[in-house]
Amino acid sequence: MRIVSLAMLLLVIMGCQPAANSAKGFSLPEGDASAGKAAFMQYGCVDCHVVEGITSKPADSYALLRPVRLGGPDAGIRTYGQLVTSVINPSHKLAPRYPVSMITDSEGSKMPNINDSLTVTDLINLVAFLQPKYDVEPYPKSKYRTYELRVPEKDTAQKN
Repeated sequence: MRIVSLAMLLLVIMGCQPAANSAKGFSLPEGDASAGKAAFMQYGCVDCHVVEGITSKPADSYALLRPVRLGGPDAGIRTYGQLVTSVINPSHKLAPRYPVSMITDSEGSKMPNINDSLTVTDLINLVAFLQPKYDVEPYPKSKYRTYELRVPEKDTAQKN
C-alpha cells in the first residue's frame, strides 16, 4: 500500500511541473502605466475599445457598432500571459461577449495587427496600463538586473 501511495504522490508532483509551452515564469519588466495609457491612444485602441481611465467617446464615433469593453472580471482574461497574448495576437481569443460578426471579418479579428509598429517598450507600458483593469491571477514578477560585461584581460606575458 505504501508503494502505491508513493507512486501516486510522485505522479501528482510530476503533473505539477509546467509544460514546455506554459507561460509560467514569463513576465515583462515593470512598465509605466501612464505611458501605456498614451500608447493606448497613440495606436488608436480608443477607436474600438472602452477602458476604465479613458473618457468614452460618443457612441456613434467608434469604428464598431458597439465598442469592445476591456477589463473586468468577466473579460475572459485570467492570466498575465493571456493579457500579453491578447495584445500581440488579438485573433488568438476573441471577446466572448460580442457577436462574432461584430469583431471579425474575412481575415479574422477586425483589430489591426500593430506588431510591426508596436515597440517592446510600448508593449510593456500598454500591459502595465491594462493589467490592473483585469482580474488576473497573481504571478511572481521577474527581477531583472543589469549585468556587467566582463572582458577577459589580455595576457601580455604570452605575447612576449
